[in-house]
Amino acid sequence: MSDYNWCHGPNCHTRETQSRVRGSGDNKVLRTIKIKETNWNSNHAFKYFCNQNCLMEYIGTHLQEIVNIAPRSKALETPIKIEKTKYESHRYTHDGNGDYVRTPYQATRTTINKVDND
Repeated sequence: MSDYNWCHGPNCHTRETQSRVRGSGDNKVLRTIKIKETNWNSNHAFKYFCNQNCLMEYIGTHLQEIVNIAPRSKALETPIKIEKTKYESHRYTHDGNGDYVRTPYQATRTTINKVDND
């Protein structure tokens, strides 16, 4: 198996960059970029796409087919517990004389914790 993939972007071969120019003399072409598979991209979409533009064009072109691979007929849910804690905070208010006054108030912090059902 090759350590390289050709960019799957549908318009990659049309982008006018020097890195895509191939050929000699009057026989020049713009070619799709060859991507080397590395530790950085081996488990990522960028093993198949040279940049985010090519990735998004591919998704835009093939979105319905991609969604049809694993359609979702109902919402997914994650059980959670909500924890609310009160704490002393402050805000600055304008006093009308051009000065700001620090005013304390009781604030509430909301924390969402996932419930482990295992």
